[in-house]
Amino acid sequence: MEVLLVLVIVAALLALGYAAFNFASVKKMDEGNARMSEIAEAIRVGANAFITYEYKIIAVVVAIIAVAFAVIFSLQSSTFMWQPSVCFVIGTVMSACAGWVGMKIATYANVRVANAANKTRNIGETLKVALKGGSVMGLCVGGFALLGLFIVYIVFGMLLGLLDITALTTGGHIFTQCLSCYALGCSIVAMFNRVGGGIYTKAADMGADLVGKTEAHIPEDDPRNPATIADNVGDNVGDVAGLGSDLLESYVGAITSSIILAVSLFLSNIASSGAASENMLQKMMYYPLVFAAIGLVACILGIAYVLLKKATDNPHKDLNISTWAAAAITVIGGLVVTYLMFGKAGAADMAFAKFNAGWLSPWIAATLGVVSGVIIGAIAEYYTSYDYRPTQIIAQASKEGPALTITQGLAVGMKSCMYPLIVLGITTYASYAVSGMFGIAMAAVGMLSFVSATVSVDTYGPISDNAGGIAEMSELDSDVRNITDKLDSVGNTTAAIGKGFAIGSASLAALSLMVSFLYAFQPEGSTLDLNFTDPKILAGALVGAALPYLFSGMLIEAVANAARKMVEEVRRQFKEIPGILEGKAKPDYKTCIEISSQGALKEMRVPAILSILFPLVCGFLFGPYFVGGLLIGATLSAIMLAIFTGNAGGAWDNGKKYIESGAIEGQGKGSPAHDAAVVGDTVGDPLKDTVGPSLDILIKIMSTVSLVAAVLFRDYNLLDWIMKMM
Repeated sequence: MEVLLVLVIVAALLALGYAAFNFASVKKMDEGNARMSEIAEAIRVGANAFITYEYKIIAVVVAIIAVAFAVIFSLQSSTFMWQPSVCFVIGTVMSACAGWVGMKIATYANVRVANAANKTRNIGETLKVALKGGSVMGLCVGGFALLGLFIVYIVFGMLLGLLDITALTTGGHIFTQCLSCYALGCSIVAMFNRVGGGIYTKAADMGADLVGKTEAHIPEDDPRNPATIADNVGDNVGDVAGLGSDLLESYVGAITSSIILAVSLFLSNIASSGAASENMLQKMMYYPLVFAAIGLVACILGIAYVLLKKATDNPHKDLNISTWAAAAITVIGGLVVTYLMFGKAGAADMAFAKFNAGWLSPWIAATLGVVSGVIIGAIAEYYTSYDYRPTQIIAQASKEGPALTITQGLAVGMKSCMYPLIVLGITTYASYAVSGMFGIAMAAVGMLSFVSATVSVDTYGPISDNAGGIAEMSELDSDVRNITDKLDSVGNTTAAIGKGFAIGSASLAALSLMVSFLYAFQPEGSTLDLNFTDPKILAGALVGAALPYLFSGMLIEAVANAARKMVEEVRRQFKEIPGILEGKAKPDYKTCIEISSQGALKEMRVPAILSILFPLVCGFLFGPYFVGGLLIGATLSAIMLAIFTGNAGGAWDNGKKYIESGAIEGQGKGSPAHDAAVVGDTVGDPLKDTVGPSLDILIKIMSTVSLVAAVLFRDYNLLDWIMKMM
């Protein structure tokens, strides 16, 4: 089995090598005129300053948690256990590297996309530059994630002997704790990047829109608006670095949950029947990694095909080709690998693994994940693209004012929840039917197996958005802005699709992590259940269902607080600096960047830390069953809230762009309908870019923290202590 790890490291190095090649080729391109270079440099400096300071905060948090893990695990096992802490640090490093590289390439690619649009006046050629920049982020997500897992397997699994059957079956289960802590490290960075970056970008965006477009009636990204540079900085730290860390965390969470579940099933079989197939366990522990490696290679091929083929004038079609090609190659390659690994397994092995459809079982489950991901993406596209009726209705409602714009957007967002949840329900049931709980975990792996392609497509959006801002501030021809606006509009839809993938896979991964959590604290061989007639479980579920709303409210309030300061600053500059609106004086961009940075760094701490501490506090107070209910309630609530916020926000944004495209006769930029649409877009901004993306991280980080501390909840909780005293 160990030879299969060669495929994993080859795929990771190929992805990182191709990312480096694309990074270098983008950087060699011309930035354009001096004004464009000046603006791009200002954006670059602001993004670097913010993420550097944010990473310093993350480093402090990581150091504290790593030390705490070493102490807690050592006390629990009566021996010094440093391995989980080191794996936790490796996870943070991999996720931080992906976010950093993605942010860097975005700040180089934005101006080059604007220059490509200016020189070629061709949307297809401009798309290639944006996608090449986005591909660096996408390939780094898959590459760094698998590189870190490879290190954990080689160093801790093989060199330190933690993958040995004896080590797996005797106290502590150190290897699964190492995997959990690696995933948690990725989650910590994702939470801070998504929350911090999301607050930053939306505070700047809302401040720029509310004063610039709505009050002063100047165009979006107009150089007279002091908040424009901060807005463009926010695209890079929130929509690129945050996005990359977010989906890397989802990717790792799906893979590790399936591996941990395989070990849990093995130990449960030994406890209940006294026998289990060690060979089958090894295959099940390697299969998710190998399937993900196949998917990463497929992504390289899918991205390369679009970049090398002749450009077209249909960016949506080209981007879909990249994603669909990667998905198709993953499914075909996965079938071959599945046969090679499980094709000759005996009936006893199939029974142990609960492979009810024979050797095809895990492939069917993974393929169900792939298909459901594509369907959920298509549903998100229907509800957010202005090519379809829901968004067009929002745009039409804007003619009646902002109240109906917001009302119609809320209706679209709420209605959009039903079909994705039906797809997830069918996928969950069908994957369980063919392959048990391992099948549900593999459905999550399948859904994210071509994550590098989806992230590449997703990242191209904020790069194009930045390019439009640079074009506007550099006063390039309107034709250039038209090209970047078209790319940005498609980017809003691809972003909604990416969010659908993230929350869909999060729900499946959280479910498998929850089962592993039950295995972790219940006696081995016992029946696993969460009986909702148990008041502790029911109470936990009720509290858990409310938690995503508390978390979301804190994030929206954080954005509002930071945006309020931005609005005050922009108004002050318009009032106190004569000649700004006439274009005779230069705005103070630096102060606006500082306001967004300080606001984001201040406001992000409580929501981010809450996601870590809440399950810990509940577990030590009320025990593991309360936490089990908490996870169920939070997962169900967060899935629907994330879909609602992501799709409603995307529809509001594209409704505004539908009006700007001139599709509604007599309406356009500066019209009352456009003003109403801007209000809707502003309301949707923190929903789609801060709340929605953070919710999938919330449920996975809570599940992972709970899994790591499950035994401690069982042995040390206040409620049990009080009951024993009575």
